[in-house]
Amino acid sequence: MITRRHLLQGLAFTGAAAIGTSSYACAYEPLSYRIASYALTPPGWPAGLPLRLAVIADPHFCEPWTGVARIKRIVADTNALKPDAVLLLGDYEAGTGIQRWSTPMAPQVWAEQLAHLRAPFGVHAILGNHDWWEDAVAQRNGHGPTVAHRALAAVGIRVHENLALRFEKKVGRETHAFWLAGLGDQWAFHTRRRWTSDNGSGRRYRGMDDLDGTLAQIKDDAPVVLMVHEPDIFPRVPKRVSLTLAGHTHGGQVRVLGYAPIVPSRFRDRYVHGHIVEDGRHLIVSAGLGVSGIPVRFGAMPEIVVVDLGGAGVA
Repeated sequence: MITRRHLLQGLAFTGAAAIGTSSYACAYEPLSYRIASYALTPPGWPAGLPLRLAVIADPHFCEPWTGVARIKRIVADTNALKPDAVLLLGDYEAGTGIQRWSTPMAPQVWAEQLAHLRAPFGVHAILGNHDWWEDAVAQRNGHGPTVAHRALAAVGIRVHENLALRFEKKVGRETHAFWLAGLGDQWAFHTRRRWTSDNGSGRRYRGMDDLDGTLAQIKDDAPVVLMVHEPDIFPRVPKRVSLTLAGHTHGGQVRVLGYAPIVPSRFRDRYVHGHIVEDGRHLIVSAGLGVSGIPVRFGAMPEIVVVDLGGAGVA
């Protein structure tokens, strides 16, 4: 028989659990992060070419969630991984939803912190949807460069807007080439007319992406690493690309028993997070570092991603 005492104890336990869960989701997980490590050798990857890539996605810079002190820790931990290249996958700007809970950060401030990233083959960036959406001038004009683009370029970080660049790495007596390519954002502009993508809610967007034009810049058979913000482009990515890297989803941001009720993708949870292989093609989706909409993370720990291609991974 359930007594009044048992009922009150049960309610107290439920209330305490709810408070603990809320505290974790609001105060711990959004401000923490892990190092997520992947090691793989995609089909056609040259023997003898180890390549380490550090990936930072979706920081949504603002105080206190991804403020200056946290950026400094992220930069230091990324540099400690000793990557060959650092790849920034967009959404540096905080969205309008999170701004009610936070203090915006000037692009020059976060860009100056990112300028401390170090890698032999440099730091390479693409833009995300919020980098376009939060720029009223770019939205009105229908083109960039955006404020985020200019801030990155001002500190010497190359922004890939449908751009492919070739690099060479010397390993012992051999020299191996590889390409880093980056797409323009697929959801850059709100529109009811022209559109290339649907986030699943029926809202339509016109993108800046040009996959065919980007890949046409590749003139040899060296392997290709492709940076994209939204993973929705992946079904169109050919096997010519060794690895596609994406962000945008925040790993669902809130996941209960592995299920994310809201994923900003027309493919829902198909590309929500992690290493996905389809038809021999490889995609890694980062859970990112920031928050969007509300300052909550649960079951989707923020992360810096490190990828060892042709290697054994982080020791």
